[in-house]
Amino acid sequence: MAKHILIVDDSKTVRNLVAFIMKKEGFKVTTAEDGLDGLEKLYGAGQLDLIISDINMPRMDGLSYIKAVREQDAYKDIPIIILSTEGQEKDIKSGITVGANLYMVKPAQPDKLVKNVRMLLG
Repeated sequence: MAKHILIVDDSKTVRNLVAFIMKKEGFKVTTAEDGLDGLEKLYGAGQLDLIISDINMPRMDGLSYIKAVREQDAYKDIPIIILSTEGQEKDIKSGITVGANLYMVKPAQPDKLVKNVRMLLG
């Protein structure tokens, strides 16, 4: 059974590109356009195995989104990768502090992203 990944990013281009890469690698993909949409998709997606999230998004940013995901027992252990243009140490620290497992700066190399996803999925 294919592992299911949720991609949360307000950029349609990024969502589509990451979704394309993940589908090509055999993953099932659901996308969301911001944190609020991400929470709705999280609850409605059934079994989710990993989340890839941006930080800067309207309505609900990625840090608030990750915090909300981590506060729920059902999702507290789901692997989360932040994929963001923000690459300063304070941004990375904030992302890890709220509960991300990994922080990657855009533009990420597709093979490196896939490798990290596979590593987190065990």
